[in-house]
Amino acid sequence: MLDLTKLAKQMQGIGEHLRKEAEASRLRLEVAQKLLHKAQWRQAELNKRRESWQERMTFSAPTPIEPLLMRSDVAIAPGVHVAIASDGSQIAPNHHEIAYCYLINVGRVVLYYGESRRPILDSVPEVFYQPEDLYASRQWGIRTEEWMGYRRTVSEAQALADLAEGVQAEATQRGVDIPTLALVDGSLIYWFLESLPNEVRDPLLEAIFAAWERMRLAKVPLVGYMSASRSGESLSFLRLQACPYPEPDCFKHCPMQADTPYRAYGDKSPCQVFDPLRDATFWASVLSPGQRSPLWRSNQRILSLYNHQYQVYFCYVHVGAEIARLDLPAWVVEDRELFDLALSLVMAQVQKGYGYPVALAEAHNQAVVRGGDRARFFAMLEREMIKAGLQNVGTSYKETRKRGSIA
Repeated sequence: MLDLTKLAKQMQGIGEHLRKEAEASRLRLEVAQKLLHKAQWRQAELNKRRESWQERMTFSAPTPIEPLLMRSDVAIAPGVHVAIASDGSQIAPNHHEIAYCYLINVGRVVLYYGESRRPILDSVPEVFYQPEDLYASRQWGIRTEEWMGYRRTVSEAQALADLAEGVQAEATQRGVDIPTLALVDGSLIYWFLESLPNEVRDPLLEAIFAAWERMRLAKVPLVGYMSASRSGESLSFLRLQACPYPEPDCFKHCPMQADTPYRAYGDKSPCQVFDPLRDATFWASVLSPGQRSPLWRSNQRILSLYNHQYQVYFCYVHVGAEIARLDLPAWVVEDRELFDLALSLVMAQVQKGYGYPVALAEAHNQAVVRGGDRARFFAMLEREMIKAGLQNVGTSYKETRKRGSIA
């Protein structure tokens, strides 16, 4: 248990520290705002500098697609529309349980608006126990727990594509055209796949892109929604403006120190003058409720593996309660009508969810595996093992002891 008496001694002085940090953050924000106003006049030039020197830069700056000072109001969503979402949860494998296996549970949500129709709220569980599911990933040095997370990402995308096709097929049968939005929680840029071997990463991305393609053909816009995003990607473009050198050659002018690959706070290059300011904090000082930032094309290295129609664009939207980052694939952005529709439906979802998209919240609730669900899962597994004639079915002594502490 937590010893509050000992903790109280460590809490002394934290208020003063936070006050100083808030003042420093305000100053960094002012610097970034001034750089933005200067960069608006050099936007084309800065873009050329980024393209010419990207290989010599230690950071990845995105490409602004619209004027830096552009502020656009998000349109009002149509009265009749559909929102779909998927989210996943899991039971991780544990050697101390009665059997070494794992479970992925994908929550699925379809919400109808403007029509008197019941929503679809369910989940699709899948248990993995075959040796190829449990141990095959270890040949590449990937732990089973990590592999389970990759499988879950693919399952979420496939479930979302199934819902999109189902909604559109039903609308076609009825002879109507109902605007539909597909939402996922988190970014559409899968950084975690970048370090994987090609033979592992490529099949995962192919499965995800196959699901995206099904949504593209169904003309259902896909949006990755990030609440409380810690990204500083759009601000990295302003580092080109802050660079004091004739060319942004980081390896020549600001070589990274071997013992500090991510410079300490007191050892930064000149272009990091506003670091560690985040995009969300910056755009909160610029946007009004209901407005979005300019659109950016991400240039993260992992995106070199994405086909043209799957390249990821992003913008920030003031949804009222916070600044949210929205990731969209190129096929949504290139269709202006579809892009505007997607933004309007996202805003409607946030309003209906009192600050967070209701479809994503419900998908999470459907997916989450609570303590009681976990206990029932292993109880079902235990019955099946006993029916199969297995002896000495039970948890390890360590797990049993942890569940029944005498303290």
